[in-house]
Amino acid sequence: MIRASSIHKSYGSLHVLKGVSIHINKGEVISIVGASGAGKTTMLHILGTLDRPDTGTLEINGVNISSLSDKKLADFRNKNIGFVFQFHHLLPEFTALENVCIPAFIAGTSTSEAEKKAAELLTFLGLSQRMHHKPNQLSGGEQQRVAVARALVNNPAVILADEPSGNLDSATAKELHQLFFTLREKFNQTFVIVTHNEELADMADRKLVMKDGNIV
Repeated sequence: MIRASSIHKSYGSLHVLKGVSIHINKGEVISIVGASGAGKTTMLHILGTLDRPDTGTLEINGVNISSLSDKKLADFRNKNIGFVFQFHHLLPEFTALENVCIPAFIAGTSTSEAEKKAAELLTFLGLSQRMHHKPNQLSGGEQQRVAVARALVNNPAVILADEPSGNLDSATAKELHQLFFTLREKFNQTFVIVTHNEELADMADRKLVMKDGNIV
């Protein structure tokens, strides 16, 4: 599903990634751990095509990412990659349902089809009674589940999560962690999760440790 080879990335004189290579299979749940500054989030941004490497190659689902123009890359990202961040980034003026629909609208899905898919996902995630509530009417855990539904709405092949439970209490975090594995079983999606949570990291199929810009 993901094949990254010899990825280098610098910001000015700071050499953040020093030749990282990762191969991830379809349906795998991978955790990436390491101290702050090890390069985890930079690597996740490159795997998510939010940033381009200075050198190295990245293939996702058989597509060579470096060959895509910015416009084609944005389209590829919208249809193939879902993101879950530590801060849910829900738009406060929209309901849960409307927030989940946004990536589908960007992809050109009709309103009726997008709302149907969003409602199905929110129901699957236990939010059938909350879909017409705005973010400020939802708990932290509910907001994060809305963010997960939004990440899933275009049936992406890959879900990338950056500290997804960093803002949740331990019980809610445990529920979210279990949810990733339930989703993998249901949709056979590939998950790459950057986390400081050792319990979540150890649940993954493989735990990759980053240190000083490389995987050790």
